[in-house]
Amino acid sequence: MSDGSKVLLGVLAGAAAGVVTGVLIAPASGKETRDTIADKSEELLEGVRDLINKEKEKVGGKSSSKSEQ
Repeated sequence: MSDGSKVLLGVLAGAAAGVVTGVLIAPASGKETRDTIADKSEELLEGVRDLINKEKEKVGGKSSSKSEQ
């Protein structure tokens, strides 16, 4: 994993922690809070999937360029 990817993953994790903290201290009903956490979790998961796919493309591109040489 490249340094840029590690930074991005750290930023995503920090953002997720901030969102969860904000949701938990916000004055909302239990159901609203659970729904919000579920929505934000799905957004975070989507971001992580995108990051993984980008890393796979980088690794795939590097290995194919080495085999061409």
